[in-house]
Amino acid sequence: ERYLCGTGIDFRIIDQDTYSVVKRVIPAGKTMCGLCSRLRRGILYSFARKAGMTKIALGHHRDDIVETLFLNMFYGGRLKSMPPKLLSDDGDNVVIRPLAYCSEKDIARYASLQGFPIIPCHLCGSQDDLQRQAVKRMLAEWEQQYPGRIANIFRSITSIAPSQLADPALFDFSALGANYSPVAWLPEGGAMPESLAEPIDHKSISA
Repeated sequence: ERYLCGTGIDFRIIDQDTYSVVKRVIPAGKTMCGLCSRLRRGILYSFARKAGMTKIALGHHRDDIVETLFLNMFYGGRLKSMPPKLLSDDGDNVVIRPLAYCSEKDIARYASLQGFPIIPCHLCGSQDDLQRQAVKRMLAEWEQQYPGRIANIFRSITSIAPSQLADPALFDFSALGANYSPVAWLPEGGAMPESLAEPIDHKSISA
């Protein structure tokens, strides 16, 4: 609060006891992140609605998004993460993540250079043996062994080819047949070179 006052930025701190709620509801040893996140998001939505605001900026960065991708795959069986921009379920708010394309390492370095105060959380980071921390360690090991891997994983969720996955809600696999388009095998958005853009004689193709 002292830091913000010194910057001259107009601000308001919302004081809500989510800690006690999470500690009371979540059994010992279970991850608290999901409930804590939903509670804080609900508080922000409520405040925004009362204040007549329609856009909410969250601080998730690229590494958070990649970690969430793996958490959803490993524990939820879903290919899902956090988008840079999202419309809330009630349609009243647009959630933006301005740091979505920034790595945690770069943000930490910039915060240190600028002297930004770091606010500790009694819940976040306190459960070292749980899923997010395990995924974080896994990604850190990968990045150390194969520099640039986290960036490549993030890049993969910005370049998706539905026809190369297995979700019938995204791609109509039932419509595929022998008379498919000669560019059907290309990734979405791909273009067939003119020299190859000729009808395929399927009868001449043998197994």
